Amino acid sequence: MHLETLRLFCDIVRLRSFSRGAEQSFVSQSAASQAVQQLERDLGVALVDRTKRPFVVTPEGQTFYEACRSLLETWEKARAEVASVKARVDGTVRVAAIYSVGLHDMSHHLQRFMSLYPNARVQLECLHPHKVVEAVLRDEADVGIMSYPPTDRALSVVPLRAEPMAFVCHPNHRLARRRLVAPHDLNGEPFVAFDRELTIRKAIDRALRQRGVKANIVMEFDNIETIKQAIMIAAGVSILPRHTVEKEASIRTLAVLPFGIADLVRPVGIIHRRQKPLTPSVNRFVELLQASNGDTPPARQRETRPR
Repeated sequence: MHLETLRLFCDIVRLRSFSRGAEQSFVSQSAASQAVQQLERDLGVALVDRTKRPFVVTPEGQTFYEACRSLLETWEKARAEVASVKARVDGTVRVAAIYSVGLHDMSHHLQRFMSLYPNARVQLECLHPHKVVEAVLRDEADVGIMSYPPTDRALSVVPLRAEPMAFVCHPNHRLARRRLVAPHDLNGEPFVAFDRELTIRKAIDRALRQRGVKANIVMEFDNIETIKQAIMIAAGVSILPRHTVEKEASIRTLAVLPFGIADLVRPVGIIHRRQKPLTPSVNRFVELLQASNGDTPPARQRETRPR
């Protein structure tokens, strides 16, 4: 005996019509009549008196109707409660982020998320880019936030933003008072670069090479914070995402100027395992990050496929 059969019976009794009850359940009138006959055989009683027009519900039929209504209401309530639990935003969202994003962006987002969803919390770990990917693939993190998110068959990518790059130097540097630094200004200039294996280094090298620029690389580091420290002691200049040096620019420990390659930007995105469904809490966290970066309403996830 299926719930849909009981719902069909209730619709027939409620509407006092086999045809209208059948329409409610998207079945034929003949199928509806056969379903009620099967119920009568199972119960060993007549549920409706078909000798009268319109039919009349028997006392046994009325009792069964009321019992079915109660059963169906209980079932719907149970479904609603299960759906509520499924949609509940609680538990822990495990986030792996590259250092520049984790240090400069995440504090505000974490506070806002936990104020909106007090039963949830975020566990943030700052890692090098390849470690962010490993943490997501090994299920040590629910999502990763990184620049230049990789194309990988096992990953889905949610784009967040494209960060403009800026020329950064010591406040006493000869270029510090320029309104715009052109690519050729870097020719022979002592340059503090990212490590060679990092994608951001490759993107900067490619942009400079396309314009015939050859910087004099004097230091290489794997993170923005160390590069900033090197610039502060006048070891050289660099090209960095503008928003990562806004604080230093505001207190004038670094000079930050527009750089003359407008299309040199750092893409930032969220990665997660393609085959792993995101929990409601993780989904809400991703949506909050998207909304904070200008996607309103929450953007659909774009799956980046390998090329």
